Amino acid sequence: MKLSLCVNSVTGSLERTEAMKLGKSLGYTAIEFWEGKDFDVDAYKTTLREENLTLACMGMYSPLVDPLTRPEALTNFKICLENAKKLDAKAMIATTGQALEGVPRQKQHDSIVEGLKEAANLLEGTEITMVLEPLNILVNHKGYYLYKSNEAFEIIREVGSPNVKILFDIYHQQISEGNLIANICDNIDLIGHFHIAGNPGRCEPYLGEINYAEIFSAIDAVGYEGYVGLEYWPKGDAEESLKKCIELYS
Repeated sequence: MKLSLCVNSVTGSLERTEAMKLGKSLGYTAIEFWEGKDFDVDAYKTTLREENLTLACMGMYSPLVDPLTRPEALTNFKICLENAKKLDAKAMIATTGQALEGVPRQKQHDSIVEGLKEAANLLEGTEITMVLEPLNILVNHKGYYLYKSNEAFEIIREVGSPNVKILFDIYHQQISEGNLIANICDNIDLIGHFHIAGNPGRCEPYLGEINYAEIFSAIDAVGYEGYVGLEYWPKGDAEESLKKCIELYS
């Protein structure tokens, strides 16, 4: 297990490349961000190279529930994929979009599967993994389609590609369903990335009700060697919280 710093959330309004440098100065060797396109790719690439940082994960906009808008999502994915290749990203985040009112859930499920299969074809021959993210609908993302991990894992099994897995956000899934260790360990082969934050408040992961020490011990025991992204909004000083995360979880 390796830590990655999300420069959008933890470091707030600090300019992205400066946040990358800050992360490296605090001991982080990997970062991630939400951007997929419409950012200064060359500037990000230069900073990653100069600071010897790995890009563990980056974003993209990918509403997949509607077959009518899926071609637009695929076009967007192609642009983001080219950026991911330039930056040597390890993973790209996919989202399902909001649930469609009046449309059978199975039809939306099938559209997500077909969209991810289309993306998987473009990912063949690369070392980039698309990670589909369930989000909680009780606190942060009301109306979002995918919130339970069992359906998320079912989708990935149907897609059947080693380049398409789940982004398991432990904060979101604690709110949505709990039973974290069992859900993670029983499906670890389908998980390509993790996000963490404390609950309640989406704050420092060492605050709140989630016992990350036990969860990380279980993840290590089943052989996960990928990245765990720190995607939280600090209640206290950001730099001090990042130092503490290094001490606790590295």
